[in-house]
Amino acid sequence: MAYFIRQGANTFLATPETGGAWNPDEQHIAPMIGLLTHLTELDHKQRDEDAALVPGRMSVEILGVLGYEPFDVEVEVVRPGRTIELVEAVCIQNGRPAVRMRTWFMAQTDTSSSAGTAFPLIPGPTTEKSLPGLGTNWSGGFVESIKGYRKPGELGRGFAWWQTDTELIESEPVSNLAAFMGLMDMTNGIVVRKDPSEVIYPNLDLTAHLFRMPEGKWLGADVSVSFGANGIGETHSVIHDENGPVGTCSQILTVRPRT
Repeated sequence: MAYFIRQGANTFLATPETGGAWNPDEQHIAPMIGLLTHLTELDHKQRDEDAALVPGRMSVEILGVLGYEPFDVEVEVVRPGRTIELVEAVCIQNGRPAVRMRTWFMAQTDTSSSAGTAFPLIPGPTTEKSLPGLGTNWSGGFVESIKGYRKPGELGRGFAWWQTDTELIESEPVSNLAAFMGLMDMTNGIVVRKDPSEVIYPNLDLTAHLFRMPEGKWLGADVSVSFGANGIGETHSVIHDENGPVGTCSQILTVRPRT
């Protein structure tokens, strides 16, 4: 199974595996972020075959809901450069932009003598087999395609690990980063502050900052969820692979009680 089927140079079709958690008749944004990452990387590689630059920040704006109709993706360089480059990828469905992602590519230099992080480690998926499954707070094709573990803490706090065996694009290889980014949006909802049957809190964006490239299939997240009293919330996560922290992810939420 795959989340997307390529129908042309820039045209794709989503499969039911992308079914959303808030509404199974709409796409979950997570696979789309992975797809936009993949197409951004392919475009950038035309100018940087040696991978001298790597993605450091990826910022996604969710402009509307995504249905299952075919869609196109347009990629363009916003700011060219030899040490930094800004690339934008836009998903266009039914004649309108639905998702926009901008990626800063940054030159690599040897800073191994200074490398380190103050972010604490979380138990890995292979060292804490007793972690409960991801639970039943959510449904939809995408969530059902995910395997993982989570350990809730206090309200709105906890950590989790997840992965998938589903291809991002049918019969098309993608980078580990694209597959990893295709999982990241699950950070909102993986730790629950309020039962989603009582309150909805979809995110309008996702911004990831990565200080090293992730390795392996597992994505781990140390998650904190905050709701303001004014209908605005935030999910903030420290993102891990099995070797430790790789960066952070933040999502702004529109919080609305169900009626």
